[in-house]
Order: sequence, then C-alpha cells, then structure tokens
Amino acid sequence: MGTVRKTITVTDKQDGWIKAQIDAGHYTNDSEYIRDLIRREQERSAEVEAIRSALIAGETSGEPRAFDADAFKQRMLAKRG
Repeated sequence: MGTVRKTITVTDKQDGWIKAQIDAGHYTNDSEYIRDLIRREQERSAEVEAIRSALIAGETSGEPRAFDADAFKQRMLAKRG
C-alpha cells in the first residue's frame, strides 16, 4: 500500500493532545496517531451505514405484525432445551 505525504494544521491544544498520546506510549509519532483516528472514523462510518441500511430494510419490509414476547420466549426455551 502506497503512502501520500500530507501537511495538516492543528491548534496548539490539539498538538498538545497528540504529543501527550505519544508521550504516554499510545503511538510512536503524529502520523501513526492521525492514521489511527482515520481508521476509527472509517470503522464508525461503516457501522453507522450498516445500522442505517438495517433500519431502511426494516421500514420497507412491510406492515408490522403483532409480536407475542411470551410465545417467543417459550419457542426459544423449547429449542434450547
């Protein structure tokens, strides 16, 4: 995987936070920290999209049906013994 060199600008407070994370041993340098933030945001975005898709699928799946929680529990107990 190739890399691209970027220049970013952060506030003094943000720079202090990044340095504190590095000093605490969580990361070895600024780039590693920023890459981790991007990976986490990518994962979060994928999770949000999966939830959004599931909600849309549920909304478009048809009319709701009555749900009997007690009957459901009995069926599950019967299956599991």
